[in-house]
Amino acid sequence: MASGLLPKSSLGLRNPIATKVASKHHVQVVGASKRRTSVEEIRKLRLITAMKTPYLPDGRIDLEAYDEMVKVQIAIGAEGVIVGSHAGEGHVLSWDEHIMLIGHTANSFGESIRVIGCTGSNATGEAIRATELGFAVGMDAALQINPYCGKTSIQGIVAHLEAVLSLGPTIIYNVPGRTGQDIPAEAMHSLARNSPNFVGVKECVGNERVRHHVEKGLVIWTGMDSDCYEAMRTCGAVGVTSVACNLVPRLMHELIFGGENVLLHEKLKPLFKWLSCEPNPLALNTALMQLGVIHPVFRLPYYPLPLDKRKEFIEIVKAIGRDNFVGEKDVQVLNDDDFILVGRY
Repeated sequence: MASGLLPKSSLGLRNPIATKVASKHHVQVVGASKRRTSVEEIRKLRLITAMKTPYLPDGRIDLEAYDEMVKVQIAIGAEGVIVGSHAGEGHVLSWDEHIMLIGHTANSFGESIRVIGCTGSNATGEAIRATELGFAVGMDAALQINPYCGKTSIQGIVAHLEAVLSLGPTIIYNVPGRTGQDIPAEAMHSLARNSPNFVGVKECVGNERVRHHVEKGLVIWTGMDSDCYEAMRTCGAVGVTSVACNLVPRLMHELIFGGENVLLHEKLKPLFKWLSCEPNPLALNTALMQLGVIHPVFRLPYYPLPLDKRKEFIEIVKAIGRDNFVGEKDVQVLNDDDFILVGRY
């Protein structure tokens, strides 16, 4: 997702670091011989992980750590990954980095897991170009958002989304807390009726909206870990796009696929609440760093959680059990000066 009002590749300038990384890892453009994943195949996915993008101390993407994180998701049975969403900090990646990471994920893991590229933008032309590139390098579906910051009318939202829906299987992401503008249910239903590439909705408004969409025949994933149990059990959601699955993948798989399990849901509630104490991905990033899974590197404007919240996470890990979290190291509080904040990358 691009940030602000300027394209990531403003004025056509390329990011030299991202170009070097893409060249090193030989991201391939997928030819016509690759079968396009169908809308119906994407609709069957229940557990989709919104992947974190980790960094090296100099601010470059840490592909080695990223690959290990994806392998964990495959091992526990996650069915899809979203690349470059809010959890993956797509808006602080250049488009070169963003498309490279989608292509790298598809080329490295596409036989084992579905790859959904977050290629939306607040500029329609930019979203079209990024989505074309995403499909060219092998993503199975796109995740698209309505224009943010430079908001438009409801008619403009529909026209924007219709333009990107024409390119391939697409999940629409409704998160007014991020965009500042809700996509009304009626507009969503119109898009669903009129586009064969409309897969479904990642809905972050709440479970009443989830229920309303489902009653109209739409396929829905809740975008909120805290809502997922009720959304699936009582509202008809097909699944969740999960942030918590980066941390407790086995337990999230059990929660989604294991049938009724109120005790497990109650056990995970403190973690879900903690993850939303600040805008995503601040808590997720801090947690993975405390677990020793990734380098303690933040690309600004993202910033580590304060000491009291880091101590609170230690207690959450103890309550849930360290063996239920990713990584093999003991969980650490970390000192403020352990974190590296990168402004230019």
